[in-house]
Amino acid sequence: MGHAITLHEPLRTAGISFNKGCIGHAVNGTPADCIKLGMLEILDSRPDIVISGINPGANVGINVNYSGTVAAAKEASIYGVPSIAVSIGSHETDNYNDAALFVEILTKDILEKGLPFGTFLNVNIPDLPLKKIEGVRICKHGTGLHSEYLVKRVDPRNRTYYWQGCDLQSSTDDSDTDDAFLRRNYISITPIKCDMTDYGVLEELKGWKINKKVV
Repeated sequence: MGHAITLHEPLRTAGISFNKGCIGHAVNGTPADCIKLGMLEILDSRPDIVISGINPGANVGINVNYSGTVAAAKEASIYGVPSIAVSIGSHETDNYNDAALFVEILTKDILEKGLPFGTFLNVNIPDLPLKKIEGVRICKHGTGLHSEYLVKRVDPRNRTYYWQGCDLQSSTDDSDTDDAFLRRNYISITPIKCDMTDYGVLEELKGWKINKKVV
């Protein structure tokens, strides 16, 4: 879903009970929609923190740009609420309880120390019991591309269509990125800012004097 929001269809919610009596709200929209509805309509007061996840499957490297899990944490940080996106490095796992235990520990640190406005944490946890995890690494997120491909096919009505995919086994990134540490069985924690301005290039662009060329 990425950071999509629903504008041309109605959003609906339903009360749900889970985990032996916990009360929540199911939303038919995107992860970012969930945050907006919670902040603007459902909740009686602002939450102390937003935890998005635990998502099955890692959200590291360039996948951060496509992840609804990450987008929900980002949306919350836009509202000024401390937030984390949490993913586990497998789509099928028996280690959710261990991952949740680490998230509980991290949450206490965030509530004590806080996060800057517009900054959230992207957390990826190996699919292992905590006692088998190598440790925790604070690191940058990778920008290397995976090996991507498109499979071209033709349907029974002679129309072309494509299946998009990529090889998730390796990356060309250097060794101090989130995906590299996750592959080495470390928990990776990356602080991410909502302000995506490249301030170095911003100053350089001012020197281009583009305005004088069009006015």
